[in-house]
Amino acid sequence: MHSTATLPGALPRLSPRLVGLLAALVTVLIWTAFIVVARASADPSRAPTMAPVDMVFARLLGAGLVLLPLGWWLTQTQRARQREAGQLPTAGSLWGLSPLPLRTTVVTGIFGGLVYSLLAYSGFVFAPAAHASVLMPGSLPLWTALLAVLLLGEHIGASRAIGLLCIVAGDLLVGGASLLHALDGGGVWRGDVLFILAALTWSCYSVLVRKHALQAVQATTAITVFAFLVYVPIYLALVWAGVLPGRVFTAPLHDVLWQMLMQGLGSVVISGITFNMMIRYYGPVRSTMLTAVVPGLSALSAALYLDEPLPWNVLCGLTLVTLGIVFGVRQAAGKKP
Repeated sequence: MHSTATLPGALPRLSPRLVGLLAALVTVLIWTAFIVVARASADPSRAPTMAPVDMVFARLLGAGLVLLPLGWWLTQTQRARQREAGQLPTAGSLWGLSPLPLRTTVVTGIFGGLVYSLLAYSGFVFAPAAHASVLMPGSLPLWTALLAVLLLGEHIGASRAIGLLCIVAGDLLVGGASLLHALDGGGVWRGDVLFILAALTWSCYSVLVRKHALQAVQATTAITVFAFLVYVPIYLALVWAGVLPGRVFTAPLHDVLWQMLMQGLGSVVISGITFNMMIRYYGPVRSTMLTAVVPGLSALSAALYLDEPLPWNVLCGLTLVTLGIVFGVRQAAGKKP
């Protein structure tokens, strides 16, 4: 064992493994809070002050206040380096606000910045947090593994395949039960479908990050810039035209600020960066599998703080999904990302 010399008073340099573990811990905590807070904010029985479209606006506004100036600074820094090297300053896109090329910004921004948030927040209107716990973070390893095979050429071994089958079984126990009640007039199945689609779009983003080897801060900044520039003008135009009520302008200020802080700064800026750090260290499949505690933790938190029931099919689904994720992590533990 050897030690690395550091300057007096300086913090020791963190190892990549420790950085990856810390990023995973922060991501898990914020994802858990995101599910509970989003359900509490969108649940019709709790008289929400904002609709999903308003929450997306608050999310992008909170994140944009931090990441748009950061994106401009990152782009200007890259262009300055290009000038010093005698090259044309062509780095970045979208008027110098995104540090990534236009094509990469648009593709990742559609999946990770715009569509995901619209699908997820809309799902919380119809389905409880326990369903979101199973069908969003719980099904991420399934979609990510399948997309990694198609886009990255990765191989799914027998052990990981068993884990993915457990995840599928858990999803069916939760989502299948709500689909059976669709003909009875139940609307929970709509939320389940939205959660599944949200997980699929985030998995697409995860694999794109790995495929293009994107830096955490740059990727998070780019998808926020794209979503902000597309969504905010459309939202404001629809509110001005009277198509949308624009509850973000009539809701209590503390509710709007809370959504900007939790959904914007927390869920987008902080967890967006830490999730990308996980992907760079562990790879997209192992990263999503490391979130194994999110389904159970968020479902239990919702039962504790929101008084949501945990029926037998949800408990069994949570168990199967968590086992499937852990099984996949154990199978991949000895492999390089």
